[in-house]
Amino acid sequence: MTDNPPMSSAGLRRDMEILEILAGHGDERDADGFGVSWIAQRLGREKSQVSRALRGLEIEGMVERDPLTRRYRLGWRLFALAARTEQSRLVRISAPYVRRLAAAFDEDAYLCVLRGNMVLTLLSVPSSRAYHRVWEGVSVPVIMAAAGRSLLAEWDEERVRELLGTILPAGLDGSVGGSDEWLKELDHVRTAGYAVSDVELDDSEAGVSAPVRDHRGLITAAISVSVTRAASLGRLHEIGVSVAETARELSCALGDGKSAWRRPD
Repeated sequence: MTDNPPMSSAGLRRDMEILEILAGHGDERDADGFGVSWIAQRLGREKSQVSRALRGLEIEGMVERDPLTRRYRLGWRLFALAARTEQSRLVRISAPYVRRLAAAFDEDAYLCVLRGNMVLTLLSVPSSRAYHRVWEGVSVPVIMAAAGRSLLAEWDEERVRELLGTILPAGLDGSVGGSDEWLKELDHVRTAGYAVSDVELDDSEAGVSAPVRDHRGLITAAISVSVTRAASLGRLHEIGVSVAETARELSCALGDGKSAWRRPD
């Protein structure tokens, strides 16, 4: 007599099969992900069943759906776990660039991604000072993170207002900013390539961030520097220019061919 696996184990096994498909094997690997129909056909399952499973995995951050192609690929929750063992391609390629920023300004530097309305830190490089909070694997609301402005830079006005309308707290003060202020800051990211913002985390005076693009030219992450020492607005914008240039170099290393690439020191 053989024991049937518990229902929860069977469901987990089916989810794992979907994740294995998205991870790819040999010629089936596709950096742009796969559609629901293809996944269902590959697994020999009903399309509606696979669609429901993917939505559940997406809610948990295990997969993500590309807003343009509507294809699914592995999500950032998996990459956040992988980042701790330095297996994530994004973290591995980004590490020397983030280290360079931390050394250049002797401030904490970060690599962040957007997950829903939260900003997840995949990598943090500390300054030379003694006290540091550990942010790797930690998610914070997008309105509280310095990288938030850069991560939302490609969003249109309606989408930004809709997001902020669901998460902006009552009695909002100037350090977080209202929807109009956010839209102006997103325009600045698009034109100048970086954002300077007040942040509510740690003891930072300000945060400076810039978007990082993937091989399709889409924003896939952001790098940021927490400025803990008092600095003039002019100095913050000088830092912004440097962060933006570093983000462009990193983007090229990830496959975006719009700007010249050079190896970080």
